[in-house]
Amino acid sequence: MRKKIIVSGTGACLVDRLYNYISFSSETFLKYCSKERGDGGLTPGHLVLKEKFESFMKEDYQLALNKLTNGNIPEKINIGGPCIVALIHAAQMSKSTSEYKFYGCRGKDDKGDFLFSSLKLTPVDISNYKPIGTFTPATDVLSDPDYDNGHGERVFINTIGSAWDYLPDELDDDFFNSDVVVFGATALVPQIHDHLTTLLEKAKSKGCITVVNTVFDFRNEELNPKEKWPLGKSDDSYKNIDLLITDLEETLRLSGKSTINEAMTFFHDRGTGAVVVTDGAKNISLFSNGSLFKLLKDTEMPISEAISKELKKGHLGDTTGCGDNFVGGVISSLTAQLQHKKNNLDLMEACSWGIVSGGYTCFYVGGTYLEKNTGEKYALIEPYFKEYIKQIADK
Repeated sequence: MRKKIIVSGTGACLVDRLYNYISFSSETFLKYCSKERGDGGLTPGHLVLKEKFESFMKEDYQLALNKLTNGNIPEKINIGGPCIVALIHAAQMSKSTSEYKFYGCRGKDDKGDFLFSSLKLTPVDISNYKPIGTFTPATDVLSDPDYDNGHGERVFINTIGSAWDYLPDELDDDFFNSDVVVFGATALVPQIHDHLTTLLEKAKSKGCITVVNTVFDFRNEELNPKEKWPLGKSDDSYKNIDLLITDLEETLRLSGKSTINEAMTFFHDRGTGAVVVTDGAKNISLFSNGSLFKLLKDTEMPISEAISKELKKGHLGDTTGCGDNFVGGVISSLTAQLQHKKNNLDLMEACSWGIVSGGYTCFYVGGTYLEKNTGEKYALIEPYFKEYIKQIADK
């Protein structure tokens, strides 16, 4: 009998309010654009905190939002957050006895009730998803599917809410007794993010495999726009990360480097086990030092040609949650591989699942796909995985 793999994650879980077809080249949008790094203005692909955006624009937030969205209501209100969305997708893709648990908080308001009832429809264990404080974390997502020659992009305006009050003490012994622990977008859960060095060290001392996926860290961008972002108290965090998943912008800001090659060297020199860097619709970059996944020198992998071909025919979705589902695809493959062996895992196989998972997200609006039946999403994505394996084998 295969060993049950327990995956516990903590980090961003919030209400996503999705506004589609917002032109980033419009006069209104450009009025609210950032003039310099960390000033609180909007930048395609970046996140800004609501309070800082209010200070930047010097007008009522709801009034500005109405202008940006032409007074439209959200096209969809959905489960959001790079940690919970990744865990949901990983659990949906799991064909094994893996168990996924989320540790986090919601406010005592209508948004919190919405999230709690919605999360009960997913295969993730939310026993440790607690009501704390008043206001549930939320993000207004402005999406322009025509941006970047049709590849699409989003802007995120985030309210941290009760996540300010979520403390490391909430992570109990069961969390650290898991096979895999995931710290996802902790920049939106400040107390967890600031204690990552200690939390990662504790996880490794307990024998956990550690996964960190990042989000644009506006707090530290505002504090030191010219300095590299901290990840916890010191760079000692990196030696206790088995798998770091981040996008190109975040990679450069975390490392303080100006090129992807320099950034990869930074993470390698600090002992990070494996690193995967996404870059929108461009190739991903990855390496493994051989500690968890088998040794892999700096490598690039392309996007899915089959999914790209389908998207060119037209679609009703958006790019919200592509990165989160990419992470979920990688984690689902990691847990599946752990079912069969304890070492010499295949990072490229894991990323192949991530690539098709992230790409498939463009076929629907919002990052979270609520299944009608168990195994539904896996059945939809598996054919693209098989096509992708053929694609990279032919190169």
